Amino acid sequence: MTQMTVTYELQGPLKPEQFRALGAFANTYGLKGFRLDEKTNYLHIDYDASRLRENVVEHVLRQARIPVLRKLEPSNN
Repeated sequence: MTQMTVTYELQGPLKPEQFRALGAFANTYGLKGFRLDEKTNYLHIDYDASRLRENVVEHVLRQARIPVLRKLEPSNN
């Protein structure tokens, strides 16, 4: 298993139905979970890179109508 995290900046706060759609991630093979930082509007998604590619994560977000502004590059903090 290759654990990866990708971070997206959201356009705005999520609506209740968008939170429910994120909860359905558990039904997608290889997606491990998510964390939302409401202060920065950053959505962090954990996934198994040996099972999924990042473009699949992005596809799931589009299907869930999550308002992504942009993908953030990983930092070395």
